[in-house]
Amino acid sequence: MNQPTPAIVAQGAVRRLPRLALLLFCLAYILPGYIGREPWKSADMTAFGYMAELARSVTMGPGAWLNPQLMGQPPEVDALLPYWLGAWAMQLAPAWIAPDFAARLPFVLMLALTLVATWYGVYHLARSPGAQPVAFAFGGEARPADYARAMADGGLLALIGCLGLAQLSHETTPALAQLCFTALVFYGMAALPSRRVWPLVVAAAGLAGLTLSGGPAVALLFGAGGTLLSALARTEPDEPPSRRGWWVAGMALATVLTAALASALDLWHWRISAPPSDWRAWRGLGRLFLWFTWPVWPLAFWTLWRWRRQLGQLRSHQHLALPLWFAAVAVGTTLVTPSWDRSLLLTLPALATLAAFALPTLERSVAALIDWFTLLFFTGCAVVIWVVWLAMQTGVPRQPAANVTKLAPGFEPSFSPVAFGIALAATLAWMWLVRWRAGRHRAAIWKSMVLPAGGAALCWLLLMTLWLPLLDFARSYAPLVQSVAGMTGREPVCLQAQGLSRGQIAAFQFHGKFTLYPAGLQARCPWLVVDTDAVATLPQAVDLRQWALQATVRRPSDDNEDILLFRRVTSPGS
Repeated sequence: MNQPTPAIVAQGAVRRLPRLALLLFCLAYILPGYIGREPWKSADMTAFGYMAELARSVTMGPGAWLNPQLMGQPPEVDALLPYWLGAWAMQLAPAWIAPDFAARLPFVLMLALTLVATWYGVYHLARSPGAQPVAFAFGGEARPADYARAMADGGLLALIGCLGLAQLSHETTPALAQLCFTALVFYGMAALPSRRVWPLVVAAAGLAGLTLSGGPAVALLFGAGGTLLSALARTEPDEPPSRRGWWVAGMALATVLTAALASALDLWHWRISAPPSDWRAWRGLGRLFLWFTWPVWPLAFWTLWRWRRQLGQLRSHQHLALPLWFAAVAVGTTLVTPSWDRSLLLTLPALATLAAFALPTLERSVAALIDWFTLLFFTGCAVVIWVVWLAMQTGVPRQPAANVTKLAPGFEPSFSPVAFGIALAATLAWMWLVRWRAGRHRAAIWKSMVLPAGGAALCWLLLMTLWLPLLDFARSYAPLVQSVAGMTGREPVCLQAQGLSRGQIAAFQFHGKFTLYPAGLQARCPWLVVDTDAVATLPQAVDLRQWALQATVRRPSDDNEDILLFRRVTSPGS
């Protein structure tokens, strides 16, 4: 039989993943990490600081909203929309909702949109003629709609299973906004040309959102490349010739308007760094790529190998061309930006899509290898999390308890029946999932992604329940700020600051309710806080005769983060 594609899929292999189970699974992955935790250092706390600064006054002029400042410092990422969304959420939220939780609500929706957009992107690409499985001589091959739905389920599970997605997708930073809008652009271009205008609107909104989230160059590349791929794609027999022309013109216009928007708002700030120049840096980047994009990268390479005969005919195989372009742009961006992990985050929707198209071609031995490795890895991680939690609660085993005491001195564990119950239920669900995977539904095309996605969700949920107090203590600025507040007095006081990072400034404002001013030769506050890295600049910034060193305050879980606390010894007019 002549096989136009390597996908051989029977109708029995595209059985539907229950929608309710998929919805509950996504909620179990999305919500932990957004509920009940403190803002973490440093990007999460920094972004929240800019949102809180914008939300403090509804009378701020448009200039302040177009140029966010935190004690006179602009953001490190030239983004606007993520800070606007967090500030608006804080302003609209009722008074009984904590400000940091209110700021997270738009990001909860953006993570959900990322998952939805990736699902629909894979679905539409799987409906394309070049992605269809082989037609059997006597029938029985998978129907196009059922095949596309099963492939989309597999792509979504592959995305959730990515190790690098967990933490960065649960932080209120521009990185998540860029991921969300990248997924929207990907979906819009995957669905083109369509009989409806909705995909074009979504793609244009995604390009604008990506531009306003600090990625105008990436948006321009996505838009231009996607427009070119759509223009070069073969027209289907039942497709009116004029439809593709209109869609290509619409995407081209959206791309041009995106570039104009970036110019109008002065968002073209190039912060390009040279690619790694030594083998150690390349080795570090390679390690990051291997674990950050696991398990989709080996499946993506498997897809390229099994579909290699179609790579020379990309005009007829948009399901390969589009994710390859998105992945290439994101990887290229990673090489020329200092924030490797946050740039690499943009590769995940495209790599998850390529991984989905490996599923119909996997041999049974390869699928079994994935299952066994995933089972051992995530079960081992879950056991470690439970053992360390038990050691924190009881002191047994001794070594894990001693390690916690050493790494987080001063931490006092607490028991939460709600967190314990959720963690126990998730662990039992994992056991049931393993038993289910070993038994029924062996023919389902998405079966190989169930354990990676379930294991990633399990470990993330266990961390956000059992270990959440420890992680808050270790990754939050709250212990540091509380130590300073205990010395200055519990009432909100004025602080002058020298050399503090953006995250530290935001933490003193949020956790301590301090009013901060830059350090100056004329003392205006009773207290001065100085980062130890800025001690050398202190004589030029303040008159040291007006200040006396009160204490050195260390963040308990970090030996390299100390704050010097000075008390004013003379009046401001002396």
